[in-house]
Amino acid sequence: MAKKTVASLKKADAKVFVKVIRMVKNEATGGYSFQEQVLPSDEADKVLAEK
Repeated sequence: MAKKTVASLKKADAKVFVKVIRMVKNEATGGYSFQEQVLPSDEADKVLAEK
């Protein structure tokens, strides 16, 4: 079954997903934390561009 799943993910019309990890500063404590998101690759540039 695993081979069928892998083969179906490699279709030409399938969406490509990327993992975006951002470092965010907490204003109250001054510490940093990491936020992870899995997004379609076309939306990843938009998320990284915003501040």
